[in-house]
Amino acid sequence: MHEVTALRRSSFRHLERMRVRWAEVDMQQIVFNGHYLMYFDTAVAGYWRSLALPYHATMAALRGDLFVRKATLEYEGSARYDDLLDVGINCARIGKSSMSLRAAVFRGEKRLVHGDLVYVFADPVSQTALPVPASLRDVLTAFERGDAMVTPRTGDWATLGADAAGIRKAVFIEEQGIAAALEQDAADAEALHVVAYNRLGRALGTGRLLTVESGVAQIGRMAVLACLRGARVGRQLLDALVAAARDRGDREVLLHAQAGVVNFYLRAGFAPRGPAFEEAGIAHQAMTLTLR
Repeated sequence: MHEVTALRRSSFRHLERMRVRWAEVDMQQIVFNGHYLMYFDTAVAGYWRSLALPYHATMAALRGDLFVRKATLEYEGSARYDDLLDVGINCARIGKSSMSLRAAVFRGEKRLVHGDLVYVFADPVSQTALPVPASLRDVLTAFERGDAMVTPRTGDWATLGADAAGIRKAVFIEEQGIAAALEQDAADAEALHVVAYNRLGRALGTGRLLTVESGVAQIGRMAVLACLRGARVGRQLLDALVAAARDRGDREVLLHAQAGVVNFYLRAGFAPRGPAFEEAGIAHQAMTLTLR
């Protein structure tokens, strides 16, 4: 366990940002004490995203689940309406069948509340305790050590197609309602593909790189599972594809960004080109990045 006096913002690799809502403030005009457990729980969900572990799929694969055994809180200060808070979560201890997460709420550098959440890994039906799987233990230890949680792999359709197709089906066809005939095309056979994998080998996101003309590449079919969005999986996919285009000597990369993610590509250095247009029933914006 970390000493409480050493619990600073810098103690936490994962910090979940949230703003205090009106409904969370009591008649003393401060956050009602019970809401801090909700803040912790919200931050724990973000912690799993930082681990690149889709929670339900991961627990199903590990044939268990985590049940709260104990939760403790210590109050040092009070948050108020509209405060911007950062809630830190880290793994303080992993035992044989239990694990302890340390949590703390910060307003700026000031720690307001801290506490511990003790979970037991158990059979999901009988709730009988089971040993914490070695693979989960390794992921938690690696994250707290500062290791990367996601590995992008590039290859052809024969190598990566099964995983890429599964992600694209979940995102484009099932989530966005795009017809399968529009999502699938012959270009997959000639494209360079990238798939991002977590440390348990689960595919999380994908994209592809095509040659439009000499020196010009096109990025497309960028998709990340919904539960992992916001965990920088998409940026790692994009960076891998841009690097591949640069390595093969392309001078420019273009893409058709869905309207809702234009800012994502702007942050990566892409610039809009021309007016917005509709593709597969969804508003898009053509964007380009100059490589040389």
